[in-house]
Amino acid sequence: MTKYIFVTGGVVSSLGKGIAAASLASILEARGLKVSMMKLDPYINVDPGTMSPYQHGEVFVTEDGAETDLDLG
Repeated sequence: MTKYIFVTGGVVSSLGKGIAAASLASILEARGLKVSMMKLDPYINVDPGTMSPYQHGEVFVTEDGAETDLDLG
């Protein structure tokens, strides 16, 4: 049976949500569970490049032109 774990937080960047989720996934994998992670930034009609760096953190641009945050950078 599929089970889901959601890691959420506020709008302030650098709270460690990505590190916490990755650490939890590593622990679950070490116990023999299959883990798939998905990162979602639920900003409506806004990309990281147009947001304040204080609100979203540093922006990274990937080879395909996508604007991402520190978790993918």
